[in-house]
Amino acid sequence: MAKAEYSDAIALLKADHRKVEELFEQFEKAATGKKKGDIAHQICTELKIHTLIEEEIFYPAFEGKIEADTLEEAYVEHDGAKVLINDIEAGSWDDKFYEAKVKVLSEEIKHHVHEEEMRGEGMFAQCRATDVDLIVLRDQMLARKEELVVQAKAAGLPAAKPTAVNLIPT
Repeated sequence: MAKAEYSDAIALLKADHRKVEELFEQFEKAATGKKKGDIAHQICTELKIHTLIEEEIFYPAFEGKIEADTLEEAYVEHDGAKVLINDIEAGSWDDKFYEAKVKVLSEEIKHHVHEEEMRGEGMFAQCRATDVDLIVLRDQMLARKEELVVQAKAAGLPAAKPTAVNLIPT
């Protein structure tokens, strides 16, 4: 991942958002349950990595600098997504409610992305109004993301059923 690809930390996070949105679209269009399962596991891996870099690096950088309830809501939304991610990864594409869980996860993520990207008062708008160096933050997030991608690949993700519970502490 080249640093030049992303102008700053927010651009990196928005790129992650677009990637996951595309994966959800692919899931909806997939013709077979097996293909849906593979895409769902990829979605889960992407979301786990994204969530970790937000919770470990991005959100803490803005504590006390943006509205507290904005950050608190983001953490709670992550917690809800983690429950569904763990359920999806523990299951199989042919399980009852599997597709419904992925659909609900998609809806939760859409809401979360809207809250972060909302013009004017969203989290990212609030973050841009602070004195936090978004380029330094981008570099820290990219380094951590690269570590997590290597860890995920070593664990065999998103191939077979992942055992990557260690990527998201519950």
